[in-house]
Amino acid sequence: MSNNKPETRQRLVSSAADMISRRGLDATSIRELAKYAKVPLGSTYHYFPGGKQQVAVEAIQYAGDNVAHLLQQALEAGPIAGLHSFLDLWRSRVKQSHFQAGCPVLAVATEEPTDEVGLATLEAASEVFSKWRSLLAESLIKHGAEKAQANSIATLAVASVEGSVALCRAHRSLQPLDEIEQLLDELMGQAISQH
Repeated sequence: MSNNKPETRQRLVSSAADMISRRGLDATSIRELAKYAKVPLGSTYHYFPGGKQQVAVEAIQYAGDNVAHLLQQALEAGPIAGLHSFLDLWRSRVKQSHFQAGCPVLAVATEEPTDEVGLATLEAASEVFSKWRSLLAESLIKHGAEKAQANSIATLAVASVEGSVALCRAHRSLQPLDEIEQLLDELMGQAISQH
């Protein structure tokens, strides 16, 4: 039975991230999460005594860490390779969900924080966005871009990708991600080729 504990807890965290990416934070309740993850309601409170705030924050951190890990690996081949990997990740996520799921980090960042749960998840979202931005900026700097320019391009890349994911869901098309890819590609290429 003890082997099942980490699996159940992890299923709750990943299910919470998925629910938030589809429904938003306000529409994600502990009761609905238990149903969605197919676990007893009591298990949710057992693993997350802090309730919705604890599970939501962990879900945002989990989603952010997964993306950061994939981004970090792709950035080993350079900032443009990292950008393409970042875009491909979201293309795949949006397409596989039939345009039903977006980014859980963006979902909590765009909801008004009306309580402590909202404020805590907003803080977690800020940390995730900062991590992604830092990874991109560091890679740009490593490959020759000036620090200020690298930071600006990294911010633009994260904001553009996140906004494009929302547009993809609204339009039921991957075209917004395709449209920003070439522009960001050119911008990064110019920044690293100047030196």
